[in-house]
Amino acid sequence: MLPFERLKKLNTIDNLWIYILSILKEKEIHAWQIPKLIEQKFNFKPGKITPYRVLYRLQEKGFVKSKIKDRKRIYKITEKGKKELEKAKDFYKKILSILN
Repeated sequence: MLPFERLKKLNTIDNLWIYILSILKEKEIHAWQIPKLIEQKFNFKPGKITPYRVLYRLQEKGFVKSKIKDRKRIYKITEKGKKELEKAKDFYKKILSILN
């Protein structure tokens, strides 16, 4: 794999949690909407199962929470999740400033 391809994979598919938290920061959604929103907003297509596994882990660690609404499970970001997303943004900003 070429260096840029590896970088892109590591910063998209391999770190899906950043994109999921970013989407949930905007609004509460059903899990089945996440893959489509990632593709629309961030221009890459996650695997079919991976977003659900990541979402489950995020919930397990307290970064997101869910509730049943209209007989469907809806997810939203927690304060802990917002803080983690901000740490990720700061990390990327720092890297960009060093590279520039």
